[in-house]
Amino acid sequence: MSGAGVVKHPDQAQVAQALCVSAAQLREWLERGEGVIVLDVRPAQQRAEWAIPGSLHADVYDALWAGAPDALAHVRLPAGGPVVAVCGEGKTSLLAALQLRARGVEALSLTGGMKAWSLAWNEAEVPLPAARAQVVQLRRTGKGCLSYLIGSRGQALVVDPALEPDVYRQAAERRGWSIVEVLDTHIHADHLSRGRALANRCGATYRLPEQGRASFPFAALRDGDVVALGEARVTARRMPGHTMESTVYDLEGRALFTGDTLFPDSVGRPDLEAKAGEAEARARALHASLKRLLALPSEALVLAGHASSPVAFDGRPVAAPLGEVGKRLAVTRQSEDEFVRWILGRIPPTPANHTLIVRLNEAGVLPEGELADFEAGANRCAVR
Repeated sequence: MSGAGVVKHPDQAQVAQALCVSAAQLREWLERGEGVIVLDVRPAQQRAEWAIPGSLHADVYDALWAGAPDALAHVRLPAGGPVVAVCGEGKTSLLAALQLRARGVEALSLTGGMKAWSLAWNEAEVPLPAARAQVVQLRRTGKGCLSYLIGSRGQALVVDPALEPDVYRQAAERRGWSIVEVLDTHIHADHLSRGRALANRCGATYRLPEQGRASFPFAALRDGDVVALGEARVTARRMPGHTMESTVYDLEGRALFTGDTLFPDSVGRPDLEAKAGEAEARARALHASLKRLLALPSEALVLAGHASSPVAFDGRPVAAPLGEVGKRLAVTRQSEDEFVRWILGRIPPTPANHTLIVRLNEAGVLPEGELADFEAGANRCAVR
C-alpha cells in the first residue's frame, strides 16, 4: 500500500509476501472439508460461466485493477479457515489477497486462477446394487467433465478420460485394479481426450467408435460390440446425433455411459463441427437415437460426459435413472420436426477453441505446454 493509501499492482516482492496456494492444494482442502473460504473476485458474467462450488462472490475486478484501496471494504467474510481469492489467471486475486491481508485477514491467492482450477477434480462412487462391476465417477469440477473408472475382478476400464493419466492409474491402484481398456464415446470438442495417452501409459487397448475421423490407430467399436471386463460386459450402442459416431456404453442394463448424447437434465447439441446443412440432419439422427436410448431399462443410471454446473466436493455422483430423465425432459416426447425446431433454436455459444481441440483429438495428440490454455472455460455441449 502506498503512502496515499492506494493499492498498487504487486511486484515480485509483493508476490512473495502475499502467499499463494496451488489448485492442487485447494482441491485437497475442499475434498477434506476443511474450513477454507473461497472468494471469487471476477466479473459476474465470467463467474456465471463457471465457478468453484461453494465460493463467495464479490464483483470487484474493475475496482481492484483501478487501484481502489477499499475495493473489498464492503465484503463480509464468515469465520473459518483462510480466504483464497480467485480470478481468471491469478493476478487480480493477488491484489485482493493483499487488501485482505492489510485488514488482518489470512488471505491467499489461487495460483493460475480459474485456468489452473480447470484441471482440479474430485470423485464419487456410483451405487450399482448387485452389479458385477464397481463404477467411480471422476469429475473435473471446474470444467464439468465427467469420466468413469469401471472395475471388475481386478481389471479396470476408463470411459472418456479428461484428466491426467496418473489420476486414473492411482485411482485404479488404490482399488487393486489394473487398467486394461480405455474408451471414448466420441471425438470430443470441448476438452482434450487423454484416452490415447492413458492407454499408452497403462499398456491398455484404446477403443473409439468406428469412424473415419481419427488419423491414428485405434480399436474400432461397432454397434452391438461387447467389451469384456472381468465378470462384467460393456455393450457399444451407436447413438448418432451429437456427433455421427457418438456411442453409448451399456454396462449390463445397469449403467449407461452416454457421453454428450443425453444428460440428466438436457440433451446433446448436434451442430459442433457440422458443415452447412448437417446440423439439421444430425438433429434428426439425435431424435431417433434418443428414442432408442429411452427404450433401454428405465432403472439404468444415466452417467453422462459432462455436468451442467461445477461439481461439488460432496461425494454424490451426477446421475439419474433413465426413466426419470425421460419423464423430466419433455423434449424427448416431441415429434421429430418439433424436436429439430426446438434444438436448433436453442443452440448455445460454441466452446472456446473447439475447432483446434477437435483437430488435436482427431490426431490423437496432446499439445506441449499447459493444456488448460486450450480448455479454459465452461463446457457447452448441452442444449436445455
